[in-house]
Amino acid sequence: MRDAGWYGLDSPLRKLPLKRLICAAIALSACSSALASNPPTFSTKRLSSEVRTLSSDAFAGRGPDTPGETRTIDYVVAQMKAAGLQPGGDLKHGKRAWTQAVPLLRTEIIGTPKLALDIHGKRDELTQGRQIAVRAPMNGATTVAIEDAPLVFVGYGVKAPERHWDDFKGVDLHGKIAVVLINDPDFETGKGDFGGKAMTIYGRWTYKYEEAARQGALGMLVIHETAPASYGWATVKNSNTNTMFDIVRDKPAAEHPLLEGWIQRDLAVRMFKDAGLDFAALKKQAQSRDFRPVTLKGEHFSASFKVDSKVITSHNIVGRLIGSKYPEQTVIYSAHWDHLGVGQPDARGDRIYNGAVDNATGTVALIEMGRAFAKAPRPERSVVFLNVTAEEKGLLGSEYYAAKPLYPLATTAGVINMDALDPHGPTRNFTISGNASLGLLDDLIADAREYGMVYTPDPKPEAGHFFRSDHFSFAKRGVPAISFGSGDDWVHGGVAAGKAAETDYVNKRYHQPGDEWQASWAFTGMARDLQLLYTVGSQLANSEQWPNWSEDSAFRAIRDASAAERE
Repeated sequence: MRDAGWYGLDSPLRKLPLKRLICAAIALSACSSALASNPPTFSTKRLSSEVRTLSSDAFAGRGPDTPGETRTIDYVVAQMKAAGLQPGGDLKHGKRAWTQAVPLLRTEIIGTPKLALDIHGKRDELTQGRQIAVRAPMNGATTVAIEDAPLVFVGYGVKAPERHWDDFKGVDLHGKIAVVLINDPDFETGKGDFGGKAMTIYGRWTYKYEEAARQGALGMLVIHETAPASYGWATVKNSNTNTMFDIVRDKPAAEHPLLEGWIQRDLAVRMFKDAGLDFAALKKQAQSRDFRPVTLKGEHFSASFKVDSKVITSHNIVGRLIGSKYPEQTVIYSAHWDHLGVGQPDARGDRIYNGAVDNATGTVALIEMGRAFAKAPRPERSVVFLNVTAEEKGLLGSEYYAAKPLYPLATTAGVINMDALDPHGPTRNFTISGNASLGLLDDLIADAREYGMVYTPDPKPEAGHFFRSDHFSFAKRGVPAISFGSGDDWVHGGVAAGKAAETDYVNKRYHQPGDEWQASWAFTGMARDLQLLYTVGSQLANSEQWPNWSEDSAFRAIRDASAAERE
């Protein structure tokens, strides 16, 4: 039986008489054993074929609001129908559609932006994508015309009163460009007020831009360094110099400054030196709460470009199986269907960002998970298969669903997210994004033993993966949610082989045109991972359990506040 300590006080199991509780435990244990000993089989041939199709050039990188979105929706819906799922999206004339409409602000820089630094009267033209990567603005502007804006270094750009931390110290940033380090103040040392090596929300670039807007800054430039960012410059360039999307906000300027961008570390070092400053020394100062903002004297930034801005409608794809006993209660499997579309060419001239691993694998996993559930006896709780849009633009599809849920979050028992699964062979371990403690993780750990797998904590908590996957949109609203990660200890080759493959992927394929289907992929590891995820989700869908967060989790109180709705 699962450790009841992770399940909320509102759990029906806590209200059963002792005799019935024991019987329930025995039944749950028997169910667990049956599922683990006889799980559904996932076809490696079908997994490979579907990933190959979704990541083919015909889908043009699956960019939202492009013909690639239309093709993706048509394909995924056809597969969900064939799998035996029912439509679970928006209500139209009393019937569910296969999609949920997601209005988004779409912005794109028109032409080539003019970007420059003025250093003591000498103008230095910057090339978009080379030394700098400027995003199309999402504050509602259709023109950017910045001329000789002062530059101010604000450390890590953190204002966290609960940690007695303020990098801004009341500096006036109106009309100025803030320059900021990526990650948290204690990333370098592993010690401090921000979780040691593990990234907090303050380390994410999304937070830093939002704080820049709150501080009244004209713009913000994030200094890229590979280790604290957890990815190279190619990822930054490819993710920030194409079409941008955001949810439609009532006051977009309150969330976004006019200018948002990244600069290469080498450029930052030179800027600091030309201003009579030492980058390394100031970086070390920024790791202390005594740090004070520093103006880069004699240096100014200019930018000029037009912006195509409009509201478009993208779509989440939603399949569903209605529960036989508790149809109003929901278990969600999620994955994002989008990638980067068509963008800047790589060294081979390839401009299509196919997104085979990221995230054709997750989308195909969702389809095949639906097929497995549809072939099994109908679950007691409803199961939703949610394929969201615009994850690559800031988790926007999942954010929209969580803000405007099709099925109440209070009675959503849990969310299992699948993002960038490993298409190689089986592993001896698995992980999740981040190191959160919650009942769903306990379930995964317990069931994984039946598959000869053990849990390995997120090997790179400093990368902030917890805040970078679609489960976070649900977690921050209290819903128990995890994002499953494939292991790195390969059955054939061990950790050395697993890490080598990961390094190759991050350096040569992640958010690059090289993320393409490969004939050598066996998909045997992914097939087994799906058996594990099916087992966990099926047990939850056929129980009265309400997993919860650990007592010390920031999300526990949010979840407990809705306990009455689960009684």
